[in-house]
Amino acid sequence: MISSVRFHQDACKGCELCIHFCPKGLIQTDTAVLNANGVHPTKITRQEECVACANCAIMCPDGVITVEKF
Repeated sequence: MISSVRFHQDACKGCELCIHFCPKGLIQTDTAVLNANGVHPTKITRQEECVACANCAIMCPDGVITVEKF
């Protein structure tokens, strides 16, 4: 299965819930980027290892994560 996880980085408020609920530990804070809110948004690190469980998208209170399975 191939999956795609996308983050709307400018809407991320940095709560890090997605980080804590990823069973594979694939999400981290992107310290190289500051979004429009002045927050370091999150990003997926190893897309190819994602199992598309969508825990990150389910836990995101602002709906900034999209998970697709192919």
